Amino acid sequence: MIEVRVLSAYEILDSRAQPTVAVVLEIAGGAVGRSSVPSGASTGSKEATEVRDADPRRYAGRGVQRVVDHITGEVADDLRGRKFELLVDLDEALVKLDGTANKERLGANAIIGMSMAAAQALALAKGRSLWHSLTPVGVEPRLPVPQFNIFNGGTHAPDALDFQEFTIAPLGASNFAEAIRAGNGSRNTTVSSKLKRPTRFLTVERNDRDLPRRNTP
Repeated sequence: MIEVRVLSAYEILDSRAQPTVAVVLEIAGGAVGRSSVPSGASTGSKEATEVRDADPRRYAGRGVQRVVDHITGEVADDLRGRKFELLVDLDEALVKLDGTANKERLGANAIIGMSMAAAQALALAKGRSLWHSLTPVGVEPRLPVPQFNIFNGGTHAPDALDFQEFTIAPLGASNFAEAIRAGNGSRNTTVSSKLKRPTRFLTVERNDRDLPRRNTP
């Protein structure tokens, strides 16, 4: 059971030194969940709306004080004291409170921050790790299949590709360590051997850095 007792939010800087919102949520029983909302460089046309202040005097318009006000004001007033049996019930209440198709009123960053903080608090209340708390009944947890980035596109790459990332996934590996080995080997082989022809359209990512874009077709 999730019963919101105390809710606060504030503006912080993320790993790119860009503003984002942090949420602190306390539920009945004293468990406290904390979250900070990640923000990518590229935004898809179908993504939910990340609300920003649009005030050019602060962080080139990318501040999130409006989102902080939404959480500490309207959202807190609506949720404080209410009881939710499951995390999904809280999520549905937040979506309903926003009332728009793409979360443009309260902001997807407000809803995500609330949901993540509530999930953390619920896990602490159960005395479980977060992954264990989120595992549905009857489901055997397993490590995800790792993804390996080959080509970059979108806003954060100097090319014309619409897709943000082209990745490979080592499906069928016997365990996670073998998946890492196979994916890493395939990625390095692709970068080193298969892309010998220079191209001006692709940015090849390797070792977390982009190789220089080619000038010839």
